[in-house]
Amino acid sequence: MLAVEGINQYYGGSHILRNVSLEVAPGKVTTLLGRNGVGKTTLLKCLMGLLPMRSGRITWDGTPVQGLPSFARVTRGFAYVPQGREIFPRLTVEENLQVGAASRPSSAIPDDIYVLFPVLKSMKRRRGGDLSGGQQQQLAIGRALMSQPKLLILDEPTEGIQPSIIQDIGRVIRKLAAERGIAVLLVEQYYDFAKALADTFAVMARGEIIAAGRGDEMDARNVQAMIAV
Repeated sequence: MLAVEGINQYYGGSHILRNVSLEVAPGKVTTLLGRNGVGKTTLLKCLMGLLPMRSGRITWDGTPVQGLPSFARVTRGFAYVPQGREIFPRLTVEENLQVGAASRPSSAIPDDIYVLFPVLKSMKRRRGGDLSGGQQQQLAIGRALMSQPKLLILDEPTEGIQPSIIQDIGRVIRKLAAERGIAVLLVEQYYDFAKALADTFAVMARGEIIAAGRGDEMDARNVQAMIAV
């Protein structure tokens, strides 16, 4: 289990994360919702070691990891799909996937990556920059899965994606949690997508967690109104 306790982070004099605490369980999807600018992406970067924390604690399977560099967190099972996908546009699909295997002894692409995302197999010789936004998002998730993670962190995977591919991505996320036991932390603004996947949810506002609970409570807790612009 991922356990986040009392994270604080500042940009200059601005208090961006305020005592954030959160848990993500194996085989479950935890959705983190909130308006733009409330600190969601900052939290994810702290989890991955891309930003330092002012204070707080991050434990994985009971072991503190907040002092570890990003690559060491990857070797312990963390994988991150950033907002905007950040694939390598001049590398082929196959080469992009192989980059994700840097923490493993072999860069061979497992068949199950192509089973999850068949379009990647048919386009594996095509450059990443030539793919559509939805195909690039599938590539970014596939690249993250190449490290064989136990924790998958996704930052707004539906952003700018056509509805048919959003449905495909949703099915893959559910499959990864339910069948492989991966702990999934999903940051999302698309309420219906988040609600359909959430085993548990948390809502952020002004750098704080203001609500949390079971996914089936989201409508009753009026979560959609909390994240409405």
